[in-house]
Amino acid sequence: MKIQPKIESNPFTCKSCGEIYDESLMKREWNVCPRCQYHYPITAYDRIKMITDRKSFSEFNTCLTSVDPLNFPEYKDKVVSDKKKTSLNDAVIAGEASIGGYPVVIGVMDSRFRMGSMGSAVGEIITRAIEESLKTRKPFIFFSASGGARMQEGILSLMQMAKTSGALEKLNYEKILFVSVLTNPTTGGVSASFASLGDINIAEPQALIGFAGRRIIEQTIREELPENFQTSEFLLEHGQLDMVVNRRELKHSLTTILKIHHLNFRECLER
Repeated sequence: MKIQPKIESNPFTCKSCGEIYDESLMKREWNVCPRCQYHYPITAYDRIKMITDRKSFSEFNTCLTSVDPLNFPEYKDKVVSDKKKTSLNDAVIAGEASIGGYPVVIGVMDSRFRMGSMGSAVGEIITRAIEESLKTRKPFIFFSASGGARMQEGILSLMQMAKTSGALEKLNYEKILFVSVLTNPTTGGVSASFASLGDINIAEPQALIGFAGRRIIEQTIREELPENFQTSEFLLEHGQLDMVVNRRELKHSLTTILKIHHLNFRECLER
């Protein structure tokens, strides 16, 4: 007979394997199921706490927030509601920190805020973070979690795709490292712009990554797609990702990448 773990407070049932856990255990495991390793969403500040060195994170651009340029029905109310729910000004936070002792500029999206959609404020925060990386020559690490461009801001949200990609080209020209970490989900205009432009592209396991939805693609090409289509593993197999890394191992992997980059950069200076 199967013995379930003792549940002391609020029960959490994994939608992937059906195992029941205490919510406090899931929090300690950074929202990764201990049994099947399914990766659940994690808040931006928890992500920062998990990835960066203790007390090293210093946030900037904290006052930027969405406005309602198109007077879109109920948009203002929904933004206010998400601010109260998440304690965030918008769907991304950014700042300076260190990872494994190496200084970086880091940005993290939070899918609880308008499904991590990218409007003008989100695009501006990301662009300013890239510009800070350019100014300080610190590597740029970014975690995506987004449903795409924010339709309530129309063409202004779509402009952020070009804006962020253009800023990254400056980073590329100066040979400053950009590591993009794609998490579940990374879709639409975010996947089609800055999220896919990393010098190294990493994803968490089983993450949904793609532009258009599966059903739309199937209806367009009139073919049935593979079962694992638009997953991290599928993209890795087809050369669109460099690594798929378990959330618990991400800090170690990023530290290794930063160490190699630092050693190579120092070696170039000494030549």
